[in-house]
Amino acid sequence: MKDSKSVQKIIGSAILIVCVFVLGFISGRELRGKNILDSSVSVDSSMFWDVWDLMKSTYVDSDKVSDEDMMYGAIKGMVESYDDPATVFLTPEETEEFNASSEGKYFEGIGAELGYEDGQIIVVSPLEGSPAKEVGIRAGDYILAVDDKELTTKDSIYDVVSMIRGEAGTTVKLTVLHKNDLKPVEYTITRREITVESMTLEYLNNNSIAHLKVNRFTEATYLEWVSVWDENVDKIVESGVKKMILDLRGNPGGFFNAAVYAADEFLSGDYTISMQQDGKGKVDKYESEDGGKLLNIDVVVLVDTGSASASEILAGALQETERAIVIGEKTYGKGTAQNV
Repeated sequence: MKDSKSVQKIIGSAILIVCVFVLGFISGRELRGKNILDSSVSVDSSMFWDVWDLMKSTYVDSDKVSDEDMMYGAIKGMVESYDDPATVFLTPEETEEFNASSEGKYFEGIGAELGYEDGQIIVVSPLEGSPAKEVGIRAGDYILAVDDKELTTKDSIYDVVSMIRGEAGTTVKLTVLHKNDLKPVEYTITRREITVESMTLEYLNNNSIAHLKVNRFTEATYLEWVSVWDENVDKIVESGVKKMILDLRGNPGGFFNAAVYAADEFLSGDYTISMQQDGKGKVDKYESEDGGKLLNIDVVVLVDTGSASASEILAGALQETERAIVIGEKTYGKGTAQNV
């Protein structure tokens, strides 16, 4: 591992999660009558509490909704007002479940990474060997319904994942529309424990070509992913091969810094790997450093429509620097970096 490389976790997962633990919100009623912080726009926040009181006092089943539920619902509505399908708010309980599902490489479900296209939820990539792929789910499929519940624009990726995920041995029915098809199809899928290795290495053509299949840019931690990557890179170097296939097909992404770390292995110093601009116009530039272990190996990168996020950063960096030939289909087109 290169000591000079950053180990901060910048997560390029499928969704941006705004995790806010709301404490002491009742005291927030002191804001009654005051304007929202942006002094350029006059918004009287007393309306919020007027509606709060109205619902509490007149709704027929108001006792079934707690103050906490009302506050979380209000926050969800505020986040949804940004009209960004990849930005959602999770309650503490939802956050705990999300964190548990994001750690490690084992989970129970159908094995499909979800994303957005034109505001609709699609399958970015069914995982190799997963129940989803076995029944015929494809990258790019539009998910129209889960267990006959039709999805709407208000359903976030997190909502749909919660509907689909479940205990191994149980079933879920998906109604999907394959790209370029006119008629939806239904699949009943039996959930099971999904095991996803972050990468696998084999040798082709009488051991003259290394084939490194990178399934995802995540492990339990960024450092664990780097450790697995370093182990495989060392094996390639020790093998003495001069040609390599870097297979990113069906890779939905993961840690942003993992993609930067991997790109740096193929590049000498002073190449731009990625640039990110935030909402205030600040640009962060990520450049390669000297000392990559794979500088003298010819590289071909394989991609498809299921290659997204960190996969696109790595493939794009190697293509733009003319370090590798990229072959395959047009990739997912994520275009944004996200944080939890």
